[in-house]
Amino acid sequence: MKTATKIDEAVNAALGGERAARIARDAVRIKEVADGGFTGRAYEVFESELILEVQPVLLGMLRTGTLAQLALKHAARQGHDFFVHPDDLRLLRSSSEVRDTLMVDVLAAAMKKFREGLLAGKGWRADHNGPRGASCLTSYIVTICTWMFRRAYVRWATERVRWARVNAVYDFTEAEANQAGIGGLIGAVGYEIDTEVFGTDFEEILDEQAPETQAVVRLTVMGFGDTEIAEKLKLTHGAVRMRKTRFRTAIYQAAREGRIWIPEQLHARASVRTTAKRGAA
Repeated sequence: MKTATKIDEAVNAALGGERAARIARDAVRIKEVADGGFTGRAYEVFESELILEVQPVLLGMLRTGTLAQLALKHAARQGHDFFVHPDDLRLLRSSSEVRDTLMVDVLAAAMKKFREGLLAGKGWRADHNGPRGASCLTSYIVTICTWMFRRAYVRWATERVRWARVNAVYDFTEAEANQAGIGGLIGAVGYEIDTEVFGTDFEEILDEQAPETQAVVRLTVMGFGDTEIAEKLKLTHGAVRMRKTRFRTAIYQAAREGRIWIPEQLHARASVRTTAKRGAA
């Protein structure tokens, strides 16, 4: 489905009403603020109203992942290397706080670009004669938001990685903590872990995970228990356990792919644990 179609569907679902009626109303609004040179109190009111209209559409598209999908397509067309981590998509689905944070950054950048276009005599027109004709102002702003998403997401993701490092910085070269922490992390109770088994490859696999997972793993390796980790990172106990489980899964997947070596004894124990869980289910 084309970008314009997806955006129109999201706008129609959020705002309702007829597209043609919205375009006619927007033409009147633009003329009013154009008479004032797109400045002053009139423009501020117009901008505030437009932002309120766009917000629910944008939040819905962030929750469903639609905005990220459209941004990925736009980046590919522009030749930009861009990737959205699956854990981040899950977080956008589950966290209204994260959606709000990204929405504010994306929308602020889009409104700035929108006004720059108006002042330059370009931008939205009610008589646009493209393949689908004109779009309403809300759809037009959301389209700009898909262009702005990449930079906003990269800034946000970079801050989250920095957060993980600040909350749990650890050097995996210290043998004693490695042996205790990694053993506990992957369930190797009573088995002595050779730190050279993991080394740099362990770090590389960890760096591929979401920041929260990185923080949980690093604190686990340092010897902190689940309760302490939950308190430090302001996560629930369930979230801590889930992050550890996801990382164990990533470690064993890496072992199957030959990226990291794990002793056969631990493979066997992992298999037994998995079988037991399935049996219980």
